[in-house]
Formats: sequence, C-alpha cells, structure tokens
Amino acid sequence: MNQELIVEKIIPGGQALATLPDGKKVFLWNALPGESVSSFKVTKTKSHYIEAVATTIGYSSKNRVEPKDQCYLSTSPWQIINYDHELKLKQELVVELFREHGITINTPTIFTNHCDYYYRNKMEYSLYWDNEVNRISLAFHTRGSHRKTPITSSSIERPEIFKKAQEIIDELNSRHEEARKYQSLLLRCNQDGIVSGGLYENNKPHPVFSNLSDMILGHEYSYSPNGFFQINLPVYEMALKEIKNHITTDDVLDLYSGVGTIGLSVAGDHHLTLVECDKYAFAEMVKNISIEDISEPGKVKNGINQPWRQANQTHVRNGNVLAILSKSEEVTDYISHTQTVILDPPRAGCDKKLIDRLLDVKPAKIIYLSCNPATQARDIKTLLSNYRIDSVKTFNFFPHTPHIENLAILSL
Repeated sequence: MNQELIVEKIIPGGQALATLPDGKKVFLWNALPGESVSSFKVTKTKSHYIEAVATTIGYSSKNRVEPKDQCYLSTSPWQIINYDHELKLKQELVVELFREHGITINTPTIFTNHCDYYYRNKMEYSLYWDNEVNRISLAFHTRGSHRKTPITSSSIERPEIFKKAQEIIDELNSRHEEARKYQSLLLRCNQDGIVSGGLYENNKPHPVFSNLSDMILGHEYSYSPNGFFQINLPVYEMALKEIKNHITTDDVLDLYSGVGTIGLSVAGDHHLTLVECDKYAFAEMVKNISIEDISEPGKVKNGINQPWRQANQTHVRNGNVLAILSKSEEVTDYISHTQTVILDPPRAGCDKKLIDRLLDVKPAKIIYLSCNPATQARDIKTLLSNYRIDSVKTFNFFPHTPHIENLAILSL
C-alpha cells in the first residue's frame, strides 16, 4: 500500500504506531518513531486497525541501524534499533504498561550483559523445499504469513546450534529426502556448546532427545531440549542474583517452578516448596532436587505445617525441599504469612484464585518475575490493596526482540 505515514511511537508488543487519514490505526513492523513510511505491506486487516510491514522508509530515525540478518523480521524484528535505544525503549514500555493499570513507578534499571547476538540456546527451524534445485533449506516463517523464507545464516542463536542444523539439512539432502516429511527441526545447546535435539516428523510422536545439563549459580540442572528452560542463561543468572537478595524468610514457596531453577538456585538451603503442573518439567525438577543434595534425605524442619494433600497431587521430598505436581492455584493451602512467595507465571499471568489467596493470607514478601509486564501489572494492581512495590527491575533476556522480562518485589 502506498500512503505516507508518520510513525508516532513504539507500543507494547513491539510494533510502531501510525494513523491513516481516516483515523484507522496502523501497527507497523520495520518502522521507528519519527520515521516517514511511504509504502507498506498489509498482513492483517481488522475493523479499527491494520497490521503491516513497512517496505519503504522516507525519513529514517537516528536510532535505526542496519539489521544483521536478512531474516530479522522473522526472528528478531528489533535488529533495526540501536541497542542502547532498545534498552531505553524497554524501560519506557514497562513504565507505560504499569501506568495503564494505574500504577506509577520510577524508570526501572535494565540489566544486560551486552551480548546481544548469538545468545539463544534453543531454536526451532522450519524446512523449505526449493523446487528449482530439489533440495531442503533451513527456513523461518515470514512475519504475518504462513509462507516460509529459506535462510543461509542466522545470528541470534548460538553458533553451535546453526552449525548442527546445517549439518542435519546436509544429511537430509544427501539422502534425497523431501521437506514435507518433517514438521520442524528443534535444537538446543548448553553453555559448553553441546547440542541436542532433532527433527519432528509429521504424523509421528515427538522423539525423546538426550538431556542437557547446565550450571546456574553453582548448581547443576538437567533438562530436556524440547522442554521449558531459560533461553539466555547469563542474563537469567543476573535475575536470579537479584531475586536471591530479596529472600529474607526461612520458608519459601516457588510457584510455576518449571524444572526448579529459580527456587533451587536462590533458596535451596531454606525450607523450599516447588510447585509445577507440567509432568515432564516436574520429572526434571525431581532429578534436579536429587542433584542438589541440599540436606539429609527425609529431614523435615520442626514446626513446618503440612497441609492436606489432594488426591491429584504428587509430592516428592528431599531434605528441606518439597516438590508438588499440581497447578499453582490448587496448592493455596501451602501459602503462609511468614513466607516469601516466588511467582514466575506464563504470559497469561496468575490465576485469580491464587491472587485472592495471597491477599487473604498476606505472605511476608512476593517476588514476581514475568515474561509479560502487562499481565504482571494487572496482577500487581490487585495486590496493591495489601502490598507496596519495593522495586521493579527489567532484564533483557531477548535482545533485538520486543520481549521483556520484568521483576517486581512486593512487601507488606
């Protein structure tokens, strides 16, 4: 579409906002505030807005830089932004998201290790069939469409991953296989560069890949390549160190705990309860509790209340650490007034039942790590009837993308 637009600002979600003469909003990729966009390709049309990709930029922002990858719109659309400006934008977006929920906060400190490329320890590729040469190529889906774009390089994942992916594609081509046989290629590597994972075939169960292990704050963790584990471990460790600074109670409850990396890293020497609803992540967490060997097996601290256990819950204890397989909102009897409660929910945020229980019991401190500051701010707005915000800090887990990881510390 050819129609000059002036870009107003970046909005939560990472797109740039512009307005058509008729008042309809345009959400643009590949555009920055202050730029003029003279042509754009529409990817979605709704009654009050359209989504599009800017294809011709007239006046360019001083914060625009040349993207490193041709495939940047598929993987990391903020490659066009100067990295220092990206950090500033993320700080501003956190303030804006809290303001939208009626919460005024100071501009948060943002943490980064300044390694903004080759940081991802996991990548999933599509496979593209080139009819001209009858060969498979690695590919990503084109933003805003179901089409696949073949790639020859990518620089947000660790180099060991891309190298292994290309080796697998070369092997498929040597066997004259076709891309349509496969759903995708998933690979993951640990901090030592060991790669695990492989191909997902269409209409077949996902294979079981060899586990990887990593050291986080001096603790060893085992995890499956196709399970949940943090993407950027060096910056994740920064967040864990900050969380550990706020553990001031002997009793700690870690909800939405995944394979246990938060609770075991920051409170493994406390009375610790970890809760996870995914049975595969829970199985990995149980292994990690054994790896930790925190205290004598079977030892239980005196005076710790053991609430009634529901029939659909699995409990595993090793010393002072108790792991529970359950939804976090179904174990609210484990919340106590003298606890530190750690929350790390999915993007949808916390269940209302859990928030209500926190307000009722009033644990001493709530540490809320979120991959979605919008739902985090929503939940915190409710909690502010009993709590105050001690600090908000932001971590750039995903450079060159609009994704934001945000940490809020609440106390009574």
